[in-house]
Amino acid sequence: MEEKTIDFIKTPLSEVYGENCFNDAVMRTRLPKSIYRELKEVQKGNKKLSLEVAEVVASTMKDWAIEKGATHYTHWFQPMTGLTAEKHDSFISPTSDGKVILEFSGKELIKGEPDASSFPSGGLRATFEARGYTAWDTTSPAFLMNDNTGVTLKIPTAFFAYTGEALDKKVPLIKSMEVINREALRVIRLLGNTTSEKVIPTAGAEQEYFLVDKSFFDKRMDLFLTGRTLFGAMPAKGQEMEDHYFGPIKLRVADFMRELNYELWRLGISAKTQHNEVAPNQFEIAPIYSTVNVATDHNQLTMEVIQKVANRHNLVALLHEKPFAGVNGSGKHNNWSLSTDDGINLLEPGDSPHQNIQFLIVLSAIIKAVDKYAPLLRWSASNTGNDHRLGANEAPPAIISIFLGSELTDILEKLSENKPVKSTNGNYLELGVNSLPKLPKDSTDRNRTSPFAFTGNKFEFRMVPSSGSISMPNTVLNAVVADVLSEFASELEKSKDITGTIKEIVARTYKNHKKIIFNGNGYADEWLKEAEKRGLPNIKSTVESIPALVSESSINLFTKYNIMTKEELESRYTIYLEKYSKQINIEAGVMIDMVRLEIIPAVLKYTGKCAEVINSMTAAGIKNGIGEQREMLEQMMKNFEELKYSTDLLAKELLNARSVEDYLSQAKTYHEKVFPLMSRVRLYADALEKMTGKEDWPFPTYLDLLFKI
Repeated sequence: MEEKTIDFIKTPLSEVYGENCFNDAVMRTRLPKSIYRELKEVQKGNKKLSLEVAEVVASTMKDWAIEKGATHYTHWFQPMTGLTAEKHDSFISPTSDGKVILEFSGKELIKGEPDASSFPSGGLRATFEARGYTAWDTTSPAFLMNDNTGVTLKIPTAFFAYTGEALDKKVPLIKSMEVINREALRVIRLLGNTTSEKVIPTAGAEQEYFLVDKSFFDKRMDLFLTGRTLFGAMPAKGQEMEDHYFGPIKLRVADFMRELNYELWRLGISAKTQHNEVAPNQFEIAPIYSTVNVATDHNQLTMEVIQKVANRHNLVALLHEKPFAGVNGSGKHNNWSLSTDDGINLLEPGDSPHQNIQFLIVLSAIIKAVDKYAPLLRWSASNTGNDHRLGANEAPPAIISIFLGSELTDILEKLSENKPVKSTNGNYLELGVNSLPKLPKDSTDRNRTSPFAFTGNKFEFRMVPSSGSISMPNTVLNAVVADVLSEFASELEKSKDITGTIKEIVARTYKNHKKIIFNGNGYADEWLKEAEKRGLPNIKSTVESIPALVSESSINLFTKYNIMTKEELESRYTIYLEKYSKQINIEAGVMIDMVRLEIIPAVLKYTGKCAEVINSMTAAGIKNGIGEQREMLEQMMKNFEELKYSTDLLAKELLNARSVEDYLSQAKTYHEKVFPLMSRVRLYADALEKMTGKEDWPFPTYLDLLFKI
């Protein structure tokens, strides 16, 4: 691989940043002033986009892209597959003299028409109903992607059916942003804010991932077909020494990270933080926050770029939530907050949070929303990979709870009891060493065991899966908080004493919903019992979580605010159930193939060698060690028999699951019948790996995957 040299002395980072992004700075420089002003009004939601404006923007965007080597453009969208999709068209238009001119019209910018029939629709449309549309998202900047296809202009878009239903994850997200903007504005207007024009939900997604050597990856059928290892015995050393977390970054990984940052910065993605994570060969990258729809686009892009850059370094990036059993899995902490267009963070406590009525009313709305809609939030963070992670010792439990920290909890407790409150915020940590500075003490600690934790001026939704889009978690967060803010706004609009009413709302909300607040160890067994006593739902699997999507409260919520129709919700219910079944079906099928085509032949080969050695030693009259070797061989054959029997049971149960027609029943069959048998098959296969000579084991081991890079 030819190394990409990046010299930020010769070319300052400030010049590199955003060079492949058609961002606001580019538009302000290149668009006519009148067109730029009108487009900004469109982005703010104050005007509809006219074809005249679109024509000028399209022409300018095309010229900018061609100057940078682009030959094609594409509408880049996010269907219900959970991945991104694109159909490339060139800028060329033939002329009568056999030449071409390069064209890109306003109509082509505004609307695309990909075939929608092969994307998941959950019954919204028949297969023969192929027409679908992509519509330009004016608020998310277009960008250039340079890869083996050349340079392509990619335009973020929404995707919907001919009949108008959303076929993607962006349309509901944008609608939810509009709803929370409207309802939050109602509240802050009542508090005297007359200057802010918009309330914007923001997010920053901390992306975790593993890196493995490509030569090892290519030899593992499970990794390249499912994204995770279906077999693998832990080596003698794992993560128990706690020496990888925040440790020195290996040179090969540092080279990869350097190029990754370069590519992300060129796209205008504000990659800020990078470090070793807890498990061997596990890493994290985190950006600076941005509006949730842009953050969603940027996170999808980040995952794509991570994988592309890794490949250039003969590495493979694993985004699966649990690619390796026995070590930490990967999540995607979604840092969510609400800010106004003029820079006010509604979740900033200030030095005296007990006197900050804006903070208290918004905080109360979030507490009530999370408690009221906990099953829906749990669903938004569900997928098959996360079923391996949630509730384990490295991830939040499957029970939704809120961490506020002792100070904020104490404030709410006293306000609910009408007792005097004195904030301790603004204190300093005394370190007891003169050469070390005093550090300002935050109003909360950080609780890594909490699924929904307040962390200074935002909430960190820690359950979100590493491979998934952050669109649906943020859509749900926006919707549920907007619903409670709407309720509070209606009450305040009738009040003659706003401050007094807010105090009543805060006190009442805390009393009614404080069961959702838990500041302790979410991993402890005692919390499971306590949560059950409090009546908090413990939804342990994806299959159990999906029905929340079509519950009465969910349908009422999304239809009330026109975020999704009942039909769109039902389609997603079907899509998620079907996706779960398909994923487990693939994993079980791969597991059976690996046992029958790779593990069984390898074990038979090795035991045959062992038997030959025993026979040779017996023939030579050697007695010492023969009994131990026979005992080892017998144990291997017992495990072999159990492996064969368990695999046959799995194959039988898999055929049965495939024949179940009802989506929910089929998903339950895969979860309750197929999945447990997969664990049983793995148990005996991993035991055999520990007993088989390394040179005879058919694929790279955990020692290779986790430590050799």
